Amino acid sequence: MSIKADKLVWKIGRKTVLNGVSFEAKPHGMLGLLGPNGSGKTSLLRLIAGLKRPHSGRITLGQKDLQSIARREIAQRVAFVEQHATTNANLRVIDVVKLGRFPHRSMFSGWTAADEEAIREALARVGMTEKRNERWQSLSGGEKQRAHIARALAQSPGELILDEPTNHLDIQHQIGLLRLVSSLPVTSIIALHDLNHAAMFCDQLIVLQQGRVVASGAPEAVLTEDLLRGVFGIEARVEASPYHSRPHIHYLR
Repeated sequence: MSIKADKLVWKIGRKTVLNGVSFEAKPHGMLGLLGPNGSGKTSLLRLIAGLKRPHSGRITLGQKDLQSIARREIAQRVAFVEQHATTNANLRVIDVVKLGRFPHRSMFSGWTAADEEAIREALARVGMTEKRNERWQSLSGGEKQRAHIARALAQSPGELILDEPTNHLDIQHQIGLLRLVSSLPVTSIIALHDLNHAAMFCDQLIVLQQGRVVASGAPEAVLTEDLLRGVFGIEARVEASPYHSRPHIHYLR
């Protein structure tokens, strides 16, 4: 197994944000995290990334309890792209992407050919090679998002966690990013708003509602008309796509 959560509970003050959340992400699979705004998706991702600790429950990474793993080891293995990742410094794109290599380097180690190759490949994968020397403040929102994803890829992670990474991207780069993530030899957990994108690219889905898992499994088992009505409050028809055989949602006007 790669990442497993068992009965996670997390609170802000007296408010319970996540309540008894359990799931298992299959190695090298793409797990989609769905749910309305405020359902706990971002909080769950931050727990999985080790940025917060659950009030109760357990997260395992491989066979180890996440809380027993050193921060450096987690950083070497898990890459996290936050929904509103930003920086105020007017760095070059290449400098931002280089940050992904820091967990793999000691204080006194020099820059290596392996570091350079990881950065080159990461920039190429997100289509930012020509922007490598551009200043951060000159980039569009979508270009900044792609640079942050390149930084995560440069980290050479075994697990990749993304919080609504298609925000700010045009449709070409949305599809390109999801194709990229689904093709990577890593375990990925990705929060998405677009249900058709989740159905098309994810191997498994988890649906959160008010901090609880209300559905999980393959897209064709999870994305039912009853669930869309009950969780998302929408009327829609769900049919198998003639292009990829995955569920396709037709929203009613």
